[in-house]
Amino acid sequence: MTVTAHTREASVQDLERAWMEKAISLATDSVRNGGGPFGALVAKDGQIVAFGNNQVTATLDPTAHAEVSALRAACKELGSFSLEGCVLVSSCEPCPMCLSSALWARVDGIVYSADRHDAAVAGFDDRKFYDLFDKKPQSVWPTRIEHLDLPNRTAPFDAWLAKSDRVDY
Repeated sequence: MTVTAHTREASVQDLERAWMEKAISLATDSVRNGGGPFGALVAKDGQIVAFGNNQVTATLDPTAHAEVSALRAACKELGSFSLEGCVLVSSCEPCPMCLSSALWARVDGIVYSADRHDAAVAGFDDRKFYDLFDKKPQSVWPTRIEHLDLPNRTAPFDAWLAKSDRVDY
């Protein structure tokens, strides 16, 4: 059997869809466990290397976003500060800090589902920070950035908004 580029691409899309489902599940579980409504993972060579969820309020660390947590865990797991060959999968469009961290880590790609506007509806309005980065089109950025729109993309935010004891930040 010959594997075509189309077959290989479909296989990658299937993996990314499965990883995204996991990231959304991580985000939703994070809300249930006292964290924020964000989940992320890092994958390499078709395998998940590390997971992360938002721990900002739990650890009193404003940098403990899901993506940064996943990047840190992946670096430890792989024994390297470079994540070349890896893909960052996030339940939500990475904020500018997380995007910058991923760029510094040299990931090959970033895939997200919910976007900045979905996050704003749930009270996470970082659009003023994104405006700082919107000066240069993503087509000339050094890494692939792709929006994967899934029907349950807002499930973590729905859980967050329904949580009566959430800590807004």
